[in-house]
Amino acid sequence: MSREVLLLVDALAREKNVERDVVFTALELALGSATKKQFREDAGVRVAIDRETGNYQSFRRWQVVENRDAVVDPAHQVSLDEAQKINDKIQLEEFIEKELEPIEFGRIGAQAAKQVIFQKIRDAEREQILNDFLEREEYMVTGTIKRMERGNAIIESGKIEAALPREQMIPKENLRVGDRVRAYLSKVDRTVRGPQLILSRIDSDFLMKLFELEVPEIEEGMLDVKSAARDPGSRAKIAVKSNDQRIDPIGTCVGMRGSRVQAVTSELAGERIDIILWSDDPATFVINALAPAEITSIVVDEEKHCMDIVVDEENLAQAIGRGGQNVRLASDLTGWELNIMSMEESLAKNEEEILAIREVFMEKLDVDEEVADILAQEGFTTLEEVAYVPLNEMIEIESLDEETVTELRNRARNMLLTEAIVSEENVENMDEDLRSLEGMDNATARELASKGIKTQEDLADLSVDDLVEMIEIDVERAKELIMTAREPWFT
Repeated sequence: MSREVLLLVDALAREKNVERDVVFTALELALGSATKKQFREDAGVRVAIDRETGNYQSFRRWQVVENRDAVVDPAHQVSLDEAQKINDKIQLEEFIEKELEPIEFGRIGAQAAKQVIFQKIRDAEREQILNDFLEREEYMVTGTIKRMERGNAIIESGKIEAALPREQMIPKENLRVGDRVRAYLSKVDRTVRGPQLILSRIDSDFLMKLFELEVPEIEEGMLDVKSAARDPGSRAKIAVKSNDQRIDPIGTCVGMRGSRVQAVTSELAGERIDIILWSDDPATFVINALAPAEITSIVVDEEKHCMDIVVDEENLAQAIGRGGQNVRLASDLTGWELNIMSMEESLAKNEEEILAIREVFMEKLDVDEEVADILAQEGFTTLEEVAYVPLNEMIEIESLDEETVTELRNRARNMLLTEAIVSEENVENMDEDLRSLEGMDNATARELASKGIKTQEDLADLSVDDLVEMIEIDVERAKELIMTAREPWFT
């Protein structure tokens, strides 16, 4: 019988071009499935085949749990004290096994066994083909639509089958069975049925890969595609950089009489593409991304990673674009939040900010409106700046004498010290469960305490929007903190 097993394994391994161990595993599953049928309940069964001799053993098995109260499924579980009567060295979560009389190989339901074995081998073949494909790092997939399933296209490329979901197709694109399609491999979805390639025709990386195919200079390293942004089927922007001063990156990507960019546009169902010159200076990059709109001025806020873009009234509509498309694509391309505004809006915003700063200085430094205005007009925005900017720089302000400057600096430092003491006291008055909450740090705790959030329940009652508006925190971290605070609700 053992010889029969080895012959079967060798034959299937050669026929299906898979490892012998894959066939052994499939055969063990088939024998295990047949052995289970000896029991009325759904028993836990394991079959082990010796890879050298072909001999096999069958075992009934139970997982060891803490005590009898923890036994939820007696067919698969046994308490620790019962298991230790058989094996005193057994540990929790391990399996205790009892050897069974091996089922006769020839009496197995041949059809069921063959089905299990072939399915396992098919899965292994599919996994091997996919692994070979992924190792080649071929992110661009070209194939033929084999069938449509609920609006999703199943694409066959050689021995590979991949799915192009409806939501990953270019809007208004009408794909049919038999069409030749090119798409970008966006992810590998590993499901119970095995790994599946998920394709996309709307991913920004698809646009970048298309340019790599059409522009040989990119593959040769003479040009780099730095980033891309798309409104699929309508408009796109792509940023390029030359690594060779003799090469014009934009002209090279456009091609003779626009041939290269037109080839990409045709693949993307007529999507209009703006080719942008990349710059390592963020402001310059943003100006290039918003072209041809002319920019009057830019204010960069590094901390908030945003820019206020001021344009003339006649350039406003062009900079924003239809439905905000131009500024949205420029923001995606550059990675900066962009606020487009007219000169009047910019002046109004600056005035509003100066008024807010003036109010802070008047309140915190106990000075009149004139002194507060001088500080705001000179570019001071925080108490820290007043307290710690070098003395000689402040003395240069014509409207302030040295005595006034010294007094302002002292008042600012005293106020900062007072606020720090109050902040620490607020944190100390916080409940310990909130201070020690997973993900909480001292800075966040101080901010929360200053807003009156002193217990875990206070934090749990907030919405994500409330927390983001209340303190300087990103949305993802706000979600994590709130969900952690709400954990007691669900236990």
